[in-house]
Amino acid sequence: MTMERINASSEGYFILLGFSNWPRLEVALFVVILMFYLTTLIGNLFIIILSYLDSHLHTPMYFFLSNLSFLDLCYTTSSIPQLLVNLWGPEKTISYAGCMIQLYFSLALGTTECVLLVVMSYDRYAAVCRPLHYTVLMHPRFCHLLAVASWLSGFTTSALHSSFTFWVPLCGHHQVDHFFCEVPALLRLSCVDTHANELTLMVMSSIFVLIPLILILSSYSAIARAVLRMQATTGLQKVFGTCGAHLTVVSLFFIPAMYIYLQPPSGNSQDQGKFIALFYTVVTPSLNPLIYTLRNKDVRGAVKRLMEWE
Repeated sequence: MTMERINASSEGYFILLGFSNWPRLEVALFVVILMFYLTTLIGNLFIIILSYLDSHLHTPMYFFLSNLSFLDLCYTTSSIPQLLVNLWGPEKTISYAGCMIQLYFSLALGTTECVLLVVMSYDRYAAVCRPLHYTVLMHPRFCHLLAVASWLSGFTTSALHSSFTFWVPLCGHHQVDHFFCEVPALLRLSCVDTHANELTLMVMSSIFVLIPLILILSSYSAIARAVLRMQATTGLQKVFGTCGAHLTVVSLFFIPAMYIYLQPPSGNSQDQGKFIALFYTVVTPSLNPLIYTLRNKDVRGAVKRLMEWE
């Protein structure tokens, strides 16, 4: 068994089939994905730099938003450049080590985002439901602790799960029917029973997808009750602006993740799974800055102050 696993990786590469079934689509995909990737880089860097430069944005909400923006930058960069290279030329290979690194970081950053979105929903809960205690509840030191815990949970979980995935013997198979190294796609290469891996994947996904989603929905049900008791129109508008943006991001992230990870790898269409994965790795990170900054008075005010300062 061990020799089979070693032989599978001895040549040191995988072939990422990606969208090779649609050769005429590859050029169009290259252009569209490149545009989305550049939008992701510019939009998220804009949020990080603006939040750092403007003292009015030195609040827990924008601290966590900066973390989310940095996370999205890392997440897209872990897979999109490789995808663009594969779409542009005939070579669609990735080294064995590169595949391991890509799998590790995509799992780590995806898990971190699940936890970070829970933290952000708690911040909104504290702001709306406990306004008098908000500065105590969301003390800067506590905010930094929550951010560190989010990143540590993601990278620790990924170390365990990615090593468990790469220990599965691949029996000489090299063709990954996906555009990046993802757990379900790699498990399909195995010539042995992978039920233990599939069960582990579903358990870990339940812990880091379903539980965070339940916590987020619980926070927003409490926020909804508090909002219904509000009388001031301006207060309502501000709550709907910030909470609505966060709920939109949660929906764009969790719905595709649930489809991909909460069913066995053999249970979903491979082609459909590719396009869903393309959505949450390319489209969602590019939309997050627009969702959070569109019609956001705080951001518009920060941009105006920055331009006047210059």
